[in-house]
Parts: sequence; structure tokens; C-alpha cells
Amino acid sequence: MQQFATLFKLKRNRFRLTFIFTLLLAISGYTQQNTVTGVVTSSLDGMQLPGVNVMERGTSNGVVTGLDGDYTIKVSAEAVLVFSYVGFKTQEVIVNKKTKIDVQLDEDMESLDDIVLVGYGSQRKEDITSAVSSVDSEEFVKGNVNDIGQLLQGKVAGLSVSMTSGDPRAGSQVRLRGTNSIIGSSSPLILIDGIPGDFRTVAPEDIESVDVLKDGSAAAIYGTRGTNGVILITTKRASGSYTNRVDYSVNLSTQQIANQLEVLSADDYRRQIEQGVRDPSQDFGSSTDWLDAITRTPFSQVHNLTFRGGNATTNYLATINYRGLEGVFLKSNNETFSGRVDINHNMFDDKLKFNFGLISRNQNNTTTTDQNYTYRQALLRNPTEPIYDEDGNWFERPGNFDYENPLARIYESDGEERSLFNRFNAQITYEPVTDLKINALGSLGRYYQTRGYSETKNHISTIRNGLNGYVSNGTRETQEKLLELTAQYSKSLEKHNLTLLGGYSYQESYYRDYSMTNRDFPTDEFSYHNIGLGNGINEGDATVGGYTSTSNLIGFFGRLNYNFDDKYLLMASVRHEAASQLYRTKKPWGTFPAVSAGWRLSQESFLKDVDFLYNLKIRAGYGVTGTPNGGGFGAVPLLGYGSYFYYNGEWIRTLVPSQNPNLDLKWEEKHETNLGLDFGFLENRISGSIDYYVRDIHDLLYDYSVPTPPNLYPTTRANVGKMKNEGLEVALNFVPVQNQNFEWTSNMNFSTNTNKLISLSNDLYQSTNDYFTAGYTGPPVQTFTHIIEIGGPVGNFYGFKVTGLDENGLWIYETPEGETQSYDEFDHSFENKQILGNGLPKYYASFNNSFRYKKLDLSITMRGAFDYQILNFERMYLENSSIKQYNRLATSEDAIFGSSVALNAPEEFNSYYLENGDFWKIDNITIGYNFDEIGKYIKSARLSFSTLNTFTFTNYKGIDPEVNRGGLDPGNDGRDKYPTTRTFTLGLNVSF
Repeated sequence: MQQFATLFKLKRNRFRLTFIFTLLLAISGYTQQNTVTGVVTSSLDGMQLPGVNVMERGTSNGVVTGLDGDYTIKVSAEAVLVFSYVGFKTQEVIVNKKTKIDVQLDEDMESLDDIVLVGYGSQRKEDITSAVSSVDSEEFVKGNVNDIGQLLQGKVAGLSVSMTSGDPRAGSQVRLRGTNSIIGSSSPLILIDGIPGDFRTVAPEDIESVDVLKDGSAAAIYGTRGTNGVILITTKRASGSYTNRVDYSVNLSTQQIANQLEVLSADDYRRQIEQGVRDPSQDFGSSTDWLDAITRTPFSQVHNLTFRGGNATTNYLATINYRGLEGVFLKSNNETFSGRVDINHNMFDDKLKFNFGLISRNQNNTTTTDQNYTYRQALLRNPTEPIYDEDGNWFERPGNFDYENPLARIYESDGEERSLFNRFNAQITYEPVTDLKINALGSLGRYYQTRGYSETKNHISTIRNGLNGYVSNGTRETQEKLLELTAQYSKSLEKHNLTLLGGYSYQESYYRDYSMTNRDFPTDEFSYHNIGLGNGINEGDATVGGYTSTSNLIGFFGRLNYNFDDKYLLMASVRHEAASQLYRTKKPWGTFPAVSAGWRLSQESFLKDVDFLYNLKIRAGYGVTGTPNGGGFGAVPLLGYGSYFYYNGEWIRTLVPSQNPNLDLKWEEKHETNLGLDFGFLENRISGSIDYYVRDIHDLLYDYSVPTPPNLYPTTRANVGKMKNEGLEVALNFVPVQNQNFEWTSNMNFSTNTNKLISLSNDLYQSTNDYFTAGYTGPPVQTFTHIIEIGGPVGNFYGFKVTGLDENGLWIYETPEGETQSYDEFDHSFENKQILGNGLPKYYASFNNSFRYKKLDLSITMRGAFDYQILNFERMYLENSSIKQYNRLATSEDAIFGSSVALNAPEEFNSYYLENGDFWKIDNITIGYNFDEIGKYIKSARLSFSTLNTFTFTNYKGIDPEVNRGGLDPGNDGRDKYPTTRTFTLGLNVSF
């Protein structure tokens, strides 16, 4: 027994010694690991790459390269190092006892283009099952654009972007897949780095890329906000992918009116007087070009400065942008100073990531007397009238209403609009375990505006109305709050790839506006800066107004993405949402589901060996989105203040009903089906997509006429209408030539859209007519221009059809039954009007080309719209030869319908003034030269020259066939407008 115990002790001690020896060997082996150092660079230009992940394969042991691309890591002698970096191909290197390993990474151009933003995240392009288009900064329209929208003109099939005004304060008009509402907006949701904004939120120079979610299955994750599509704008962000760098760009521009209308000159007046066409009293002895008098050769400048720095742990980007824009009209200026900061910080082995952003914009606009109306006055002003009378005062004829000296309107008014916009946003991303990502995004945006406007005692408006000077002041404040919480789990198991997303969203909007006017001032010296001096306050002629509103939106959402074997793709999402506009309704919450699927046929075995086939995928999607009542609380009865009545010696304001209750009020719902095909051939040298969509809008909101009593208000807003949009979109991309010295890329887009109003009634609400009218000509014609009929599309012009002139210079008409009648026979009633055309183009097309020869590049953007009509207001009012009290267009002397008889009929809206609007524009031309490193400090530079709105090919006789396409009266080319312009820009970009 004793021997057994001794033997046990010896074995136990031997075991201990063996364990300790083995442990020491392991520790010794660990402490004797190789220390490997090296530098990681780009194979393209040899630049050091900071932020590259260097991992020992099969372990959690890893480091990140520093600012100079250098790294140090301790690994076992036979380890394999894995080098990975966004935008570059992953590379593996066997250590094999080496102590120094330098690596050059090859750029992965496919991976750079492979990521597409979708709602609350991103996807590989090949996994997309919805209609999504992407545009990166290299494809943007170049030159001195007004806002972000102009960057996208002609770049996305189905997205119409128009700049219908040359005013430097104007913005882009955007439509995506047609008109989707009668009362509500048809503008898409715009998100700047995931936060709602607009095309002016940041400077165009600050944009990295834009992704457009076009169909319902892609946009349904945003619920009510995404009903008209979603435009996701990504700014240039901080990252660890670059060393410290400073970029500077400057654009210097000038403009001219794109197509100046020709009116009668002073010589034409005198010739007409000699011919007896015009009375001699209309010659005032001068020769004045009124349009020339109110215009100038403007000079605009845009400066952008960007600072980048940091490392993979903490990095930053800061931009400063100055835009000093002048318009072709005198005293039309837009001066904007903006800045943006983006900061990232990573902690706990990159498991916790912080992002902080700040946007600040300070803008000053001149706001003299309405420049659009001033343009009207310049056209119709008698060219023989002088600018000043004999005493040096403005030459006016006060007895003529709506006839004013345009130069006096500009200089006898003064105004400015100052605004400040600040947006703070912060994002926290936490990855507690592999494959799980939790994200919180919050933002607070505030906009403050002060505005002042004054008209002197010499302004024709104050003289005519006996105001003795006029001033208005106002302030506005808006506030937007956003909080979004999301959790995403991704898992890959063999051929199965799954991503689950869930989230909560809260958005709150606050709006307040205050205004005041006063009149009868002792002096003009204070302009709008001392509104209290006016005697209107004492005389009861001053006015004060104010308005405040608050709304909020709450949503819960989820999404599933599934990919099997990179062949079979599925996406399903749902959003459950409530809006304050539906407070106290029976159904304040709405549910918006979506599903889409895709099949990558090019990955199937029966197509994998087809050499010319690079990609082939078919897609199908269905999604529901909604639109709440655009006003305030639409379900409850409301009272408002009406007119005054005199009672018991004092004026008392009445309290009257302003809204009927409707507890059945709910969301408009858009149900959209999209069928798509994506393809690529010859190593993707030829690629593109085809999409066909049908949008059915249910529960369309409309204000119905109701009897009073029992109702207290004559109209009630209800959901009973139906509307339909459908269309085809084709996008084609080509790379005809691609070699070291020369590259040519080309892109073509084509889209169609048709619209139909199906119904405006149900069992509860019946429309009194099967139509309603829209649009307005203004005096002296004073009639509507459009009709929206059940069974017809939005945009139809409705008026009298004329076929010629009789011997007296009066119109000859054609009735709806096809009968020809003279002016005296024709009944000028509603029943004799007919559909004359439509103001919405049926077809859109674009053709974009980029060429590069060594360091020289050239890009040309072309686009057009076809099969639509325009009502030319200028011709309708200024082409009637019977009018003598104001100037006319030179074409007023042309033959009408081939007749030699001058028009003597009163002014009216008829088919003669409706023109085909078809156009093709060579829109943007940019030529540039790229310089390599210059001297010690300049890393690269680029010099460029560009033009915008360069050439227009059209038969339209107005300034520009690209007119208003919004609302229910598209195609009206109004007489009060700021003419569109042609822009010439010289640009310089430098990197230090």
C-alpha cells in the first residue's frame, strides 16, 4: 500500500512537470512569434493606404495600417496574413518566418460600383430586386448648378428634373413616375445621409452619390414618406481611407437669357404710326430697350474648400462653401455661405462606432419687387417712352393700371431675405456579436428666416393706391426632429444568405410664421428697417398675421432579405405607421407591405458557359405606400374667424365653421407593381435595365361639395378617388472603347408615363360633375386652362378650337361636333370648349457621353421630352394686333393661318396659342484637363470649362419649352416668369 502511494506521488509530480513544461513551451512559442512589419500601398498609384485591415487568418489577431500605410503585427512563423480594404481586392500572404512584408493591393472596380443604398442600409447591386438607380459624382452634370437636383438631369430613367427659371434663388422641379395625387404633393422624399432634407440642404459640390428608389417595393420601407419615390443623397463622408488632404475648387460663371423674345422696337412703332396702324400720340420721342434696361451680364462665383484627415480610429471631413450667384435681372442675387463637418470615432476594437455631423447654411437673397412681374412690364412697355421724364423722375402713366416702369419697380423697392439653417446629427453603431448591428440615428434641424421688404413713396404701386410708402416684415422658424433605431442581423450558411432588419422611427415637424405690414411713412430713409414709423398703425391700416403648426409621424418597420446561392433573391418589408394629420380618425394607423423577388439567370449552369453573357436578372416587385391628408387635423370639425359685422357701436369678427368632420378620413394608398430586367454583356461593356410599372392610387383625397345644412361647411375632404399611372423605363450603358489612352462611355435613358383619373365617387360621396377645372390665364382673358375628367389624364388643355380668320380678322371656330362657325355665330360657352392637348410629356429621353484621352476629358449631356403641348401665354397676350395700349411681340405682324388679314378679335385662350413642346437639348458640355503632381505641394489639379442649357432644338416659339410640369395645370408657360438662362463656367480643382 505504501509503495502504491509513493508511485502515485511520482506519477502525479511527473504529470505536473509535463504540464508545466508543455505550458512553458507554448508560452515560449508565443513569445517567440515573428514580429512582422510592412507598408501597404495601392498598385495603381503607389499611394500608402491607411486603415487597411491586417488579420492573421483563422484568429482574431489583427491590426490596422497607420497614416503612412505601415503596420506591425506579431504572428506565428507559419501564419497567413489577410489584407482587406474597401474598394480593393483582398490579398493573402504566407509569413514563412519573414519579418518584413510589403503589399500592393489591386483596386476592385467592380466592388466600388457594387454597393447600392436602399432604405436603412445598403445591398450589393446584384442582389437588388427592386427598381433602383444610382448616379455617382463622376456622372453628375458639371458646371455651376443651382442645386443638387440639376446634377441629376438626364441621368435616371423615369426621373424628370427641370429648371424652369433662371432666377438664382430658384430650385429644381422634380417628378418621379408621374402625378400621384390631386391634393397632395407628387414630389419624392429626399434624404441627405438618411435624414429628410431638400436639394438645398448641402452644396452640390459636397455630394458623393445619389441612389433613387423608384418603385413601391423599394420605397415602402419609408411608408407615407416614400409614396412618390425616394432620393437617397450621400455626402462626402469621413473615413480612414485617405491621408490628410485639402481640396479646393472654384467656379466662375456668367449667364445670358437662353432665348430672348423679340418685341416691337421704337422704329417699329414709328413705322406703324406712318402706316396708320397706331395713333401718333403713342410716340413719346425716345428709343428704349426695356429688357436691356433691367438686365445685366452677371458674374457668379462658387468656392469650395474640403479638409480631410485622421486615421482608421478617428477621422474627419470638413467643408466650407461660398456661393455668390447673380441673376441676369438687376438686384437678383443669392449669396450662401455653408459649412459641414463629419467626424467618425471607433472604439472597442471597432465594435462601437460614433458619427457626428453638423451642417450650417447662411443665406441672403435680395427680394425687390416681384421680378417675374417686372419681366412682364419690360415686354409690354412702349419702347418710345423714356426711362425718366424731363424733371429726372421716373416716367410713368399712372392712369394705366398694370402698366408700370419696370426699372422704377426695381429701384423704388428694397428687400432682403436672411436665413440660417443648422442641422446636428449623431449616429451610434454597436456590434455586440458577429453578424448583429444595432444603430441609433438622431438629428435636429432648425431653420430661421427674417424678411423685410419696402416700397418707396415713388413706387408706382404706392402712388396708385395712395399708400405713401409701404413696408412688410416677417419671420419664420421651422424645426425638424428625427430619431430612428434599427437592428440588423446578417447570417451566411453555405448557400444561404439572410439579413433581418427591424426598426422604429419618430419624426416631428414644427412651423411658425409671423408677418406685419405698415404704410404711410414720413421718410423712405429707413427702408424696411423701422416698420413702426408708419402711420398705418394709428389709422388701422397695418396688418399682423401669424401661423403655427406641429405634426409628427411614428413608424415601426421590418425587412427580410434572402439570397440563395447568389441565384434566387427575395425581399419582404412592412411598415406600420401613424400620422398626427389623422388624429381622431377611425384608422390613424396604416400598414404598408412590400415584396420583391429576383432570379439571376446568369448564375445558372445552363448559362454560365455563355461567354458574352456577364449578367442577366429578372425582377418582380409589389409595394404599398401612403399619403396622409396634407393639412392639419382633417378628421375633426374646425372653426375659424370670418368677416366683421357692426354691432352696438363696435366691429365684431365672426366665428364660422372652416371644416366638416370626417372620422373616415385615411391615407391615400399607392399600390405599385414593377417588373424588371437587368442585363450585362461582353464583360459588362454593354449593360442596362428595363422596368415596366403600374401604379394604382386608391382612396384618393378630394374636396367634395356637400349640402349646407346639414353640413356646416360647403365641402368635405374624403378618400374616394382612384388614379392610375403606368410606364416603361429603359436604361442602356455602353463602353465602346476602353484602353490605357482612350476611353468612351455612353448612357441612354428612355421613359414613358401615362396617367388616368379613374373615379371620384363612391356610395357615400358623389361628385356633382364628372370633371373639375384647373389653371388660370389671368386678366383680361380670365378663364381656366385645364380640365381633369374622370376617365381622362391630368394635364388636358380645354378651350376653344380655331381654324382660321375671316375677312374681318375674327376667329373661325370648330365646334366639338366638327362644325365650322364664324365669330358671331359661335357660342363662347363651356359646352363649346374641347380638349386641345396635354401639358405632360409622354416620352422622355437622354443621351450622355464621356470621353477621355490621356489627361483630357469631354462630357456631353443631352436630353429631351416629346409629345406634349404648351400654352404660350406671351403669344396669347402680346401677339394680338388689335391691342394698341401696350407693346406686342414682333410676330404679331406675321400672317395667321396663312391669312394676310390682321387679327382683330379680343384676347382669348384658344388652340392657336397652343404649341407642340417637343425639344432636344444639348444641355451640359464640359471639357477638362487633369494635371499630375505640380511642384512640392500640389498633388493634382484640374482645369475645366462647361456650359449649361447650351443648345435647344425645338419648334416652340417661347423662351424655353421646359416649362412647369407640376400641379394640375402642367404646360402653362406663364407671362410672369424669370427667363431661363444659358450658363458658361470656368472651373479649377486643386488637391494639396
